[in-house]
Amino acid sequence: LLLGALTGLAGALVQAGWFPGGLLLALLGAAGLFVGGARAVGSRAGAVAPAAGWMISVILSTAGRPEGDFLFGAGGGSYLFLLGGMALAVICATLGGGRQPGGDDVRLGK
Repeated sequence: LLLGALTGLAGALVQAGWFPGGLLLALLGAAGLFVGGARAVGSRAGAVAPAAGWMISVILSTAGRPEGDFLFGAGGGSYLFLLGGMALAVICATLGGGRQPGGDDVRLGK
């Protein structure tokens, strides 16, 4: 959850800094974290926890402050980062490792 929040915050800063490359870098970092979490834990919950942290940090970053400061601009790159990251989170959580028995002497379909 904490790594997802840090990745979301770092991606929010990078995607606006170097627009085309920064957006791809931020989305690839998020996808790598989601897939890595699913592989490390061996279930879909490994992708859901960092995805939840990512979404929480990105949604909180979109809110403006009373002084008028904000982290996200109103450009298309910000919307692509927000919607693309959410789509990647759903894809990685859905395609998480299925339940397959381990071992060489296990026959499936029996």
